[in-house]
Amino acid sequence: MKYTTLGNTGLVVSRLSFGAMTFGSDPSIPSVYKVSLEDARKMIDTSLAAGINFFDTADGYAGGQSEEMLGRLLADRRHEAVIATKVGFRNGAPITQSGLSRRHILYSCEQSLKRLGTDYIDLYIVHREDPVTPLEETLETLDSLVKSGKVRYIGFSNWSVWKSALAWQMQRDNGWATFCNGQMNYTLVGRDAEHDITPFMLHAGIGMTVWGPLAGGFLSGKYTRENLKDENNRLSGFDLLPFDKEKGFVLLDRLKEIAATHEATPAQISLAWLLTKRVVSSVIIGASKLHQLEDNLKAAAINLTAAEIEILNNLSQPTPMYPQWFNQQLADPAHKAAGLVGA
Repeated sequence: MKYTTLGNTGLVVSRLSFGAMTFGSDPSIPSVYKVSLEDARKMIDTSLAAGINFFDTADGYAGGQSEEMLGRLLADRRHEAVIATKVGFRNGAPITQSGLSRRHILYSCEQSLKRLGTDYIDLYIVHREDPVTPLEETLETLDSLVKSGKVRYIGFSNWSVWKSALAWQMQRDNGWATFCNGQMNYTLVGRDAEHDITPFMLHAGIGMTVWGPLAGGFLSGKYTRENLKDENNRLSGFDLLPFDKEKGFVLLDRLKEIAATHEATPAQISLAWLLTKRVVSSVIIGASKLHQLEDNLKAAAINLTAAEIEILNNLSQPTPMYPQWFNQQLADPAHKAAGLVGA
């Protein structure tokens, strides 16, 4: 296993981290929440043996079962593990049990500590934006948790770049604990993060952890145009990520060719590609079966060539958004030569 620091902190984390979203049983998303305690134990033991020290969960996964199971399975090796959990999604019937208010954050943190069986959380992540709570309230509350010692580091997930950047600057201006992590979706078929969030995170020294790196299993190569909507597969019950499936299948054909040269799988190459990105501190790998985890762990040992990286970059290039396309046009040497913009 390879290691790095999380953003501009001294916290050392494994380049691959284990995501416990599948732990537990819950009828709300049966295609995701389906891993028993015994199977979870095998996955945690396998992850630790492979050198993973970074584990991710959330209070909203399977009604808290994921936190409970992860805490129980890491109890004897808590001092070795870096545990991340999240707050923000609804975790109870009362109207107050959702969002990023001071009340809900403090309540949720205490509940997560109990379920995880620990007295501190290494990385506490705000899981979603809250359009109601003032940003100052959220950030000051997170700072109070760091100062109390209940939380060591803080991060955000699924936030828009303007809110992330504004929050980070407010934290700096007020002397509050700053975000050191952004947990975002980033895949070969979904590179939206590169438009704005990645440049901001690189500027701020914030390390990205990647969720859903295989696009719900699509990049494993196990799906075909014919079986994509099969009721027994995950994408039929949890097709959350919007991407062009036909373009994805074209990419998969080339991905399989590159994988063959490394005696690897498309999933391993997809993960290895993410690990070449400077902004990425760690890629979260989850699994519902042990063999999936064992397969994904091998990605840490794959070294893609510059030519292979370029092929994958070109095949998966996202469509430029405004104002990025405008600024790219201004940087075009042809436009400068024609005198359309200043040299």
